[in-house]
Amino acid sequence: MHSPSIPSSANLPSMSRIAFASFIGTAIEFYDFYIYAMAAALVIGQVFFPASAPAIQSLNALLTFGLAFIARPLGALLFGHFGDRIGRKSTLAASLLVMGASTFLIGLLPGYDTLGVWAPVLLCLLRFGQGLGLGGEWAGAALLATEYAPEGKRGWYGMFPQLGPSIGFLLATLTFLGLSLGLTDDQFVAWGWRVPFIISAALVMVGLYVRFKLAETPAFAQAKSEQHIHRWPLKALILQHGKAIVLGALAMGVCYHLFYTATVFCLSYGTQALNISRPVFLCMLCIAVIGMAVATPLAAWWADRVGRRLVLMSGQLLALILGFALAPMLGSGNLLLIVLFLFSALFLMGVTFAPMGAFLPEQFPVAVRYSGAGLAYQLGGILGASFAPAVAQFLVQQGGLPWVGFYMSSMAAISALAVWQMKPVPFTRHD
Repeated sequence: MHSPSIPSSANLPSMSRIAFASFIGTAIEFYDFYIYAMAAALVIGQVFFPASAPAIQSLNALLTFGLAFIARPLGALLFGHFGDRIGRKSTLAASLLVMGASTFLIGLLPGYDTLGVWAPVLLCLLRFGQGLGLGGEWAGAALLATEYAPEGKRGWYGMFPQLGPSIGFLLATLTFLGLSLGLTDDQFVAWGWRVPFIISAALVMVGLYVRFKLAETPAFAQAKSEQHIHRWPLKALILQHGKAIVLGALAMGVCYHLFYTATVFCLSYGTQALNISRPVFLCMLCIAVIGMAVATPLAAWWADRVGRRLVLMSGQLLALILGFALAPMLGSGNLLLIVLFLFSALFLMGVTFAPMGAFLPEQFPVAVRYSGAGLAYQLGGILGASFAPAVAQFLVQQGGLPWVGFYMSSMAAISALAVWQMKPVPFTRHD
């Protein structure tokens, strides 16, 4: 069998190209993911569950949102297998195609009034497809950046895939804001919400073009040329690195939780319980996500200097404190206090998220790194985000906003304890 040659330093693409390629894919895929989050909070319940009461509509929509997080670990396993067997480059392209096709088809899917019960069934299937595609994206993008990065700058270059979510979210929010300002409520519900899903196809084409221009990473090319590749990476991963998977998932929990509480739950609560208009709350989120975009490079830079564990635990302990501020700030109804809470939550999301681009891959050797980092990351999504908006909605109905804040603080404590227990393996180790 032909083994890929190890790229010489003269043939390596520039780090700026690598950084852009790792960033653009995650930005596009998270844009796809977030437009569904926005639609779930604003319109999915009305279009696909119209027979339900408004509160049940919201709950059903948030449950379909959570469904993709169940699919994401399966996507991590599926694409991780091929990423550790045949390479990072082609696997990343395949994950982007699955995600893009599912998103595009959601934009074309008729609602309950046309298809009846089949409408929510097909919606769930396509949402599952979104989760599969995104499940294969993050680990590959992180490895693309970190396996090319020079020693001492792995945290910095591992930050570029982490920038993708904030830019994707900002793009998604601005798209929905423009539609909300330009259309009537009836137009938005009838067809306007579909536009972001349909135009995502063009963005996917851009991402595929950039990805196909790259070579395989040197670390994987060397491992394959030296035959340090497992026939069944998942078997080796589970038998030898189960603890790292569990701790990685627990460590990821709070950054997911911060993000989806601040965006999906707060958007739903703010527009429905506090009666803040949709355009106003979307503007508030556009301001707040700047906190995440600013914190991401700062935290990555800091992590390369003082260590990733210290940065992560600092952000997680601050998130624990922020949980106690959720009820008084969000419940006040004061727009300035709400923006401050949203900004703080997304800033801390950036602090706890940016170092993970290097920290999670460092927990696994080359031969199982795609599978291991991806699975830990996506299991963290189930723990911290999948049904977090729905759980928060349930908690606020049972005990009010203080319960939602305690939920956030508990997640932060769990993640901090997990990071405290984690230790990286040598980055060039093959098995």
